[in-house]
Amino acid sequence: MSNAFETLQARGFIEAVSDAAIGKYLQEGARSIYAGFDPTADSLHLGHLVPILALAHFQRAGHNVIALVGGATGMVGDPSGRSSERNLLTADDVAHNARCLKTQMQKFIDFNTGAQLLDNNDWIGKMTFIDWLRDVGKYFTINYMINKESVRKRMENEQGISYTEFSYMTMQAYDFLHLRREHNCTIEVGGSDQWGNITAGMDLIKRVLGNDAHAYGITFPLMQTANGEKFGKSAGNAVWLDPARTSPFQFYQYWIRTDDRDVERFLKIFTFLELDEIAAIVQLHNAKPEERYGQKRIAQEMTRTVHGEAELAKVERASAVLFGGGMDGLTDQDLAEIFPDVPSRELPRTAIEGDGTPLADLLVQAQVAASKGEARRLIQGGGVNLNNQRMTDPMAAITTEQLVGESAMVLRTGKKNYTLLRFPK
Repeated sequence: MSNAFETLQARGFIEAVSDAAIGKYLQEGARSIYAGFDPTADSLHLGHLVPILALAHFQRAGHNVIALVGGATGMVGDPSGRSSERNLLTADDVAHNARCLKTQMQKFIDFNTGAQLLDNNDWIGKMTFIDWLRDVGKYFTINYMINKESVRKRMENEQGISYTEFSYMTMQAYDFLHLRREHNCTIEVGGSDQWGNITAGMDLIKRVLGNDAHAYGITFPLMQTANGEKFGKSAGNAVWLDPARTSPFQFYQYWIRTDDRDVERFLKIFTFLELDEIAAIVQLHNAKPEERYGQKRIAQEMTRTVHGEAELAKVERASAVLFGGGMDGLTDQDLAEIFPDVPSRELPRTAIEGDGTPLADLLVQAQVAASKGEARRLIQGGGVNLNNQRMTDPMAAITTEQLVGESAMVLRTGKKNYTLLRFPK
């Protein structure tokens, strides 16, 4: 059995452990390890990846892993790391989200070879309120709970914390106890903001099963980029694994924009490449950082895992367009994703039908040039590209033959001034 703990340490996963001897404990035999994921949305996002990838490493090392979807806890909401109350979801929303998360986790964890996908609604949902108070609540004192950082911070602000979210800690703790009893699960893992909830579960296990009962916790660092931004956000929005929320192209581009200072760390955490291969990639990257070799490898590995080989090939071809590549085979939607923030001009399709319109006239119609004279000077000076092709003849006829997809063309003036021309049917 390979040493999973040493692997995770070497790759930068470990933030804190409840027992310094946990590495030895893991090495002595196959253990059962779990991480929980509340279905507060119908997709995982990049912020979920660290615990999922950690479970994958544990599984590859021969341990039994459990991915726990919080069908019950998701109805309540975890206050950890939040300054305000979550909006409560309906039971139908939570059930739908839980199904979506299960499908996405299968991209990282092999549930056909021993790993388990469980839902805590299967046990918490069956308990009455009286059962909960008698079997769980009696083990928690108010003093104990308000000393947890996630609760204390919320009590210090004006909004405070509701009884609903205050109770969340007891639910997560009971999950650990249930998994300890039913699946001999002895280790819970999660982000560093989960430390209070994890230790609450460890304490509950020891109160109920005795001080000799094995119960351990491991936390991972909450990821930030080198410039201090929260990892997994793009322009303030989460980067999702669901292609309907974040397209494969946008997903790929998120990794391409990785700061050079983050390349080695992200390769170690977010890919399964061997450490010696990562060292070689970093060496190549550092020799010519402008070529973004390291970022491309991260983007390739992650996009392949999440969206598949076919989508990877498609987004790499689309990405090449940004660097002057050909546009054959691209669709209108592809162009919208490649150039999401560039100005768009809608022109009548009749302008490019038949013999078409001279290029200089088209630049004026698209408001790229103020006059035909300015347009001619711009074209003859080599400053105009259409669909990544340099244009030098002001009288060149622009027709439907130059359309990319069904109705678009990409016009560039100068080095970076893009305009998306649209000719709707």
